[in-house]
Amino acid sequence: MNEFALLVAATLSAGTVLAIAGLGLLINERAGVLNLGAEGMMLVAAIAGFATSVHTGSDVLALGAGALAGAVMAAAFGVLVIWLNTNQYATGLALSLFGGGFSAFLGIRYTQEKLSQRSQFELPWLSDLPWFGPALFRQHPMVYLTMAFALALAWFLYRSRAGLVLRAVGESPEAAHALGYPVRRIRFLAVLAGGALCGVAGAYLSVIYTPLWVEGMTAGKGWIALALTTFATWRPARVLLGAYLFGGVTMLQFQLQGEGVQIASQWLTMLPYVSTIVVLVLISRNPAWIRLNMPASLGKPFFPGS
Repeated sequence: MNEFALLVAATLSAGTVLAIAGLGLLINERAGVLNLGAEGMMLVAAIAGFATSVHTGSDVLALGAGALAGAVMAAAFGVLVIWLNTNQYATGLALSLFGGGFSAFLGIRYTQEKLSQRSQFELPWLSDLPWFGPALFRQHPMVYLTMAFALALAWFLYRSRAGLVLRAVGESPEAAHALGYPVRRIRFLAVLAGGALCGVAGAYLSVIYTPLWVEGMTAGKGWIALALTTFATWRPARVLLGAYLFGGVTMLQFQLQGEGVQIASQWLTMLPYVSTIVVLVLISRNPAWIRLNMPASLGKPFFPGS
């Protein structure tokens, strides 16, 4: 029972990285912009956050640096695809490749650095509960903030005027423009918000989840976060649940290895990515359902006055 509680706790922590990035990408896509550069943004933010933590010792500043790094890269992407009308798919891939190389260059001097001892967070009284305490109430505050943000984002998208405008831009930018809404500006702000959240996810990964810097340490998490938005049919609560599902699969490989299960480690390492492919294959069997939920203008450029 204790082992299962620890597995649940590890699942929540691992899923938080995917949830933060997935929620950021959902904001992009709800505005009609598809950003395939999540992996690159997360890597640059990871080294930015780690370096900040090394020099300041502050997790808050490190997460802020990660958010800033992600937002800067997203701003470059936004200028290219929103105002210069470059291809969203090609630009996103270029951003991801650039982020991988640039983060490796910046991180050369930090590969041997170590962060100070991490603080152990516990919720008073609740952390002492049998099973539930170690499973749910001894997490870093970012885990709980991510859950709260997912609920807040759902309210924003479906209950607030600004959220309805954002969804309208993603569904029909021409109609939103005809009503007087600044479509390009709204899309750019959505891209900035999404980039900042991917940046927070990258910094969380290098500073809190695995407090070290290793080249390419995201290991495909940006791509899994992209898949999550489709898996969740562009709904925040489902992104959160999907992130914990993939986080659980990731932790399961370590659990099986720890118990001495006689399976090649390479097969266990493949589990998160195989599960991603399986889920996408199952979802793609019903393309009408995907089209019903997908923002109608996703990936399509918008030319005012055309």
